[in-house]
Amino acid sequence: MASIGSYRHLGTRAEVSTPASAKASAWQGGASIRRMRRLLLTLLLAGSVLVRGEAQESTGHLNPVIARLAAGKTVYGLINTGDLSLANARDTARAPVDFVYADMEHSPLDFPGLAVFLAGLTDKAAIVEKKSAQPNVTLFARFPPEADQSNWVVKQALDIGLMGVIFNGVDTKDQALVAVRTMRYPPLRGAPRREPVGIRGYSTAAASYAWGVSVAEYERRADVWPLNPDGDLLAVIMIESVEGLENLDQIAGVPGVGALFLGAGSDLSRSMGVPASSPEVEAAFQQVLKACKAHKVACGITAGTANDIVRRVKEGWSIIRSTVPAITQARTQLGDR
Repeated sequence: MASIGSYRHLGTRAEVSTPASAKASAWQGGASIRRMRRLLLTLLLAGSVLVRGEAQESTGHLNPVIARLAAGKTVYGLINTGDLSLANARDTARAPVDFVYADMEHSPLDFPGLAVFLAGLTDKAAIVEKKSAQPNVTLFARFPPEADQSNWVVKQALDIGLMGVIFNGVDTKDQALVAVRTMRYPPLRGAPRREPVGIRGYSTAAASYAWGVSVAEYERRADVWPLNPDGDLLAVIMIESVEGLENLDQIAGVPGVGALFLGAGSDLSRSMGVPASSPEVEAAFQQVLKACKAHKVACGITAGTANDIVRRVKEGWSIIRSTVPAITQARTQLGDR
């Protein structure tokens, strides 16, 4: 028994005193697992450069959400509340959707998991078929910090290779401005579209590799759309409070804001002090939609059923978050292929 370890009882808690040889073996095993994980990630990311030449010459968007929005089409997506496994990534990559967003506001903050999930979304068969590095499904994420405190998480997300960030709890124009600035590099002297001036730290190696483009091409594309027509990054602003509603036009008018998003409106209804089913909440939804149309930004909402999706699309919502069955049925009803 001594070779396995001896128990020492401290109060009601039993602890194991492990011999040095066993500790060394455990450390070596952990190191092997870490090496395997790094190797797996490297192999997965390699798929993103299969068509590097074609991607560099392309004049279209690499972000499929922006490509569809720019063409006046509706985009559909899913929420991931914590399953960042490769199996889930592979399934998601071939789902009939345009995006998935990882909710890390209410789930653990896991950047290594996010990187692996992004790598798993790389569908080599689709890349070969399309002859383009544009993924069928792109990855966004939402994080715990409020927009004006999120510079560090946005930097991590974009450097991994994400193409969009969802900023929660935006109540003012200033917060929306900070959100946009965190997604932009500081401009070079003489560059067009300098404002809002970016504050993103400069590092392109990992993100350009994940996108399957050169550093120069990544720099050209790593800006917010529609402020930059060639941009492939989307700044999505969540309206979740009465204050946000009061400042709606100012928020929607910030250059670089790509979309307003309500989700299911749970936080908004709480801020209003009424149940989510209240007519007042629906009136607020329509107020947001009106602002989106007035400022020509995309407008997003959660819809639970196929009929809900159809209704929202016909109202003019251009970003729909739902489930695969509901989206599949709704797209059939709408004739949206």
